[in-house]
Formats: sequence, structure tokens, C-alpha cells
Amino acid sequence: MIRAVALAALLAWPAAAGTLEGRLVTFTVMTWDDPAHPFLQARGRTVEVGEGIEFGLEPEGLTGGLDVVPVTVEIGPQRVELTYPKGMGRFYAAGFNGYVLRFETDCALFAGWKVDRAFTTMPVTDTDIFTDKGALYINVSDRDYGPDARLAVDLDVTDCPLS
Repeated sequence: MIRAVALAALLAWPAAAGTLEGRLVTFTVMTWDDPAHPFLQARGRTVEVGEGIEFGLEPEGLTGGLDVVPVTVEIGPQRVELTYPKGMGRFYAAGFNGYVLRFETDCALFAGWKVDRAFTTMPVTDTDIFTDKGALYINVSDRDYGPDARLAVDLDVTDCPLS
């Protein structure tokens, strides 16, 4: 019963009090079965969230037989959108194979999240996403990607002060 109430509260959160606009964020690609020993950790890139596309990643060269899949990342005030403008294939299957968006803050930046089912074409669910303080993890392991694939995550951003 308590679990159902907590789930209902998460699904019906109020309008977000905070924003990602103006925050510094470092975006990287990681693949692991054990986070202490990743198979791949791409070079991170840091930008300030603002208008338009924040990241357009390209392959970086093979590391342990893995490489970065081209992806475009747009971050809005309470939303992250991923699209795959080049190539097609399937992400390597691992415990985690996906994206880490690490926002510069010392507080718990996210109170909740949900996949925007109307926008998203990939079979990613809310359970494929998790947070740790100011970091957002999006797991796309063993999913297909290509020009028709897209993913949007709506975020309940807390009112953390900018760091």
C-alpha cells in the first residue's frame, strides 16, 4: 500500500521547481557490467545548458572493441532528448551501456523522471534511468538505434542552487 502511494506521488509530481538552464553539464558514454571496471568510458565534454543542441557526439575510436555511437543531445529546462542522426545498429549488451549527464551541483538535482512515450521510439522505460545526486544515467543497452530512433526523458528538477 505504501509503495503504491509513493508510486502515485512520483507519477503525478507538481510542475518542476528547478531548471537545467544555465547549469554546467558533463556528458559521457559508459559501458560496464561493474561500474568500477567500465569496458568503455568516452571522453567527457562539458558545456553550459542553453538554447539548442548541447552535444553532438561522434565515434572516438575503438576501446576494447567498443566505440561511441553518433548521438545528438538537446537539454531543455526539465528535459533531455537524444536522437541518432547517423548510422544504425544495436547497442552492445551490458549491465549498463549508455549516457551519463553529470551536472555540477552538490545537491540531489532530480526528484523524479519519466520517459516521454509520445516522443520516444526506443523501448526504454523509466527503470532504465537512474540518478545519483547531480548525475543522470540513461541505459540503452541492447536497444536498436538509427535515424528513426529517439528518446526523451522529462525530469522533475529540484531547486538546487547553481554551483
